[in-house]
Amino acid sequence: MYAVVKTGGKQYRVKEGDLLKVEKLVLDVGAKLDLEVLLVGEGATVQVGTPLLEGAKVQAEIVSHGKHRKLWHFRTQEEGWDRIRGHRQPYTELKITGIQA
Repeated sequence: MYAVVKTGGKQYRVKEGDLLKVEKLVLDVGAKLDLEVLLVGEGATVQVGTPLLEGAKVQAEIVSHGKHRKLWHFRTQEEGWDRIRGHRQPYTELKITGIQA
């Protein structure tokens, strides 16, 4: 069984046991949380919410916090100067512990 959940303005397709990197959540490592469910099912038994599916839950546990690799942004002007900026997006790693339809 799989589910489509929404967190941090993005949607993810998950199944039980998956590790998922989402936008940073302000919770401690080891905390458990429920995610908003948009769709759940498998094959012909798919249930779709409008927009959220009532009664469905996806439980997750926070495994770690971290930062993605550094991305570089280059900007060049005709006058001969360059600007280089770097950015590392923080994330929270979740482990999906259960899906209830």
